[in-house]
Amino acid sequence: MKNKTLWIVLAVVAVLVLWGVSAYNKMVKSEENVGQAFSNIETACQRRMELIPNLVNTVKGAANFERGTLTDVIEARSKASSIQIDANNLTEESISNFMKAQDELSKAINRTISLTVERYPELTATQNFSDLQRQIEGAENRIATERVHYAAAVKQYNSLIRSFPNNIFAGLFGFDKKPYIEAPEGANRAPEVDFSEM
Repeated sequence: MKNKTLWIVLAVVAVLVLWGVSAYNKMVKSEENVGQAFSNIETACQRRMELIPNLVNTVKGAANFERGTLTDVIEARSKASSIQIDANNLTEESISNFMKAQDELSKAINRTISLTVERYPELTATQNFSDLQRQIEGAENRIATERVHYAAAVKQYNSLIRSFPNNIFAGLFGFDKKPYIEAPEGANRAPEVDFSEM
């Protein structure tokens, strides 16, 4: 009878250990997916930053181009490139700081392109500017796509570690919730259009 009880206990322990190993490995894989998804955002942002010197040089040639606008783009790029994040240690604060700098950079780029299109039609008609504008739009779209992929990876990971009984192992092995990327301030408001000046 003692041997039978011992075998049952050993079998239960073995099943729990195997299940625990499997759950742990799933959590590691899911956490790695979150890190990779955020790294993809960083790569897309870096690609956009590499286009900025070309944008600045292209519009700098316009004789009366607003120097303050170019300065804003250069400063926003500098700030955005100075914020580094460890994809293995994503915190709400670090992601917020990173994305805030990236959003400011997007706004500065969009202001520059808008002013160029509005005030310098001869410049916007050039092939260089047209190609550059298309590349920047592509980079912005890629960033948006990577943000969606990151949100999906975070959702999958957070659901996995918070589900019972995985939450027991998650707590034991230090798997914490990952933060989502918050929408930029004002994203929930529609832009105002004033036709009175037209």
